[in-house]
This record gives sequence, structure tokens and C-alpha cells, in this order.
Amino acid sequence: MQPQPFLETEKSTKAKIFIDNRESEAFDGLFRSYNADVERKQLEVGDFVCSDRCVVERKTRDDFEASIIDGRLFRQLPNLTANYLRVVIIVEGEINAERIRKEALLGAYASLITDFGVGLFFTRNVEKTAELVYAIAKHEQLAEKRPTSIFAKRKTHTLSQTQRAIVETFPMIGPKHAKALLEHFGNLENMVNASEQELKEVEGMGEKRAKAMRKIIDEKYDSEEDKPDMF
Repeated sequence: MQPQPFLETEKSTKAKIFIDNRESEAFDGLFRSYNADVERKQLEVGDFVCSDRCVVERKTRDDFEASIIDGRLFRQLPNLTANYLRVVIIVEGEINAERIRKEALLGAYASLITDFGVGLFFTRNVEKTAELVYAIAKHEQLAEKRPTSIFAKRKTHTLSQTQRAIVETFPMIGPKHAKALLEHFGNLENMVNASEQELKEVEGMGEKRAKAMRKIIDEKYDSEEDKPDMF
């Protein structure tokens, strides 16, 4: 049996990993222990860039669950998937008492995988996260021969795709719900002007999503709340 490409190390050169400046410095040493080149940058999206098409977003388990509750995760995803063909989310940390119901958590997992096409992995600690990120970078760059670049390559969208991407930035709204909303109301203006009751009438929306959408639309913008370190 021929060895798999990602196991062939004799002719390999170094993989390079770009790390977001806000990530733990522990990753620098861990990646270098795997003989990887490391460079820190202020990344536009994601925490680790493994190739020109692949980005990794790392979240601690507590932050992951909190980002589901407040909708932050589903506001980040359209930006990640619009810039990279391959998006991986790593949830790091031991399982504690969950703050959200198992059904809701499984629903979020399902949405990430099926609605957004995201790869979802769970690791125990920083060391295991570094091991997985390095394996991805090594496969992309050494097996697939893909270049690495910190410049996200935005996909070219049609007008309708852009409209759907805008709707997907609302909390708990994935591609399926965004499409249903646009088909129901016809355009963004009609959707934004719709009442909570009218939003609830769209298939699959329900009261929680409708309330969350109206709150985003109706609440006054707060510049003090809009700080980069919140995301």
C-alpha cells in the first residue's frame, strides 16, 4: 500500500502558519516544535491561516457556547465563508456543565455543518489544537501544494447572493432562513420594514428569530459598544 500524502515527510519542506496577533503566544512555540514557520499578523478573519483557501477559527468551549447564545458565531460565519473556501472551527476545552440545552447545541452543530459547510472539531487543550492546525496546514501546503496567504480571497457574488449574505448576518439566520425571508418579502427593504408578526409567518422563523431580527433593526446604534475586541 502506498503511503498517504500527508504521511510522507522525507521530501517535505516547512509549512507556514499565520497566527492572529490576539492568539496565545503558546502557539508560536508549539508550531515551531513541529518545524513550522510562524508569522503573526492582524488577520481580517479567523485565527490561523493554513493556506490560500483554508482558515481556522478557534474558540474555547465557554466562548463557543456563549457565541451561540448571543448569535455572535452566526454573525461571524458569513464573513468567514465569504472569504475562504475551507473554514474550520475548533472548539477547545473539556466538557463542563452546558449552559444551553443539548437539543439547541446539536442544532447549532447541524447548522454549522450543513448550512455553512464548516468543519467542526473538538480538542482538549492548546496542545491538541496546535497539533490539529499544523496537520491541516501541512496537508494544504505540502500534500496539496497550495500557497499560503494572509489576504482573504473574497468570492464574487451575484446580487441575489449578496442580498442573502446580508440577511445571514442576523442572529440565528443561516442560508436556508435567509433564502426563505427573501423569497417571502421579495427584497431587503420589505424584510426590514416587516413587523415581528410578519417575520414569524415566514416558514421556519418562529418567535425567537423574529424578535432577534426586530431588535437588531430597531435598537439605536451604540458606538461605545462597537469595539473591535468584542469580536
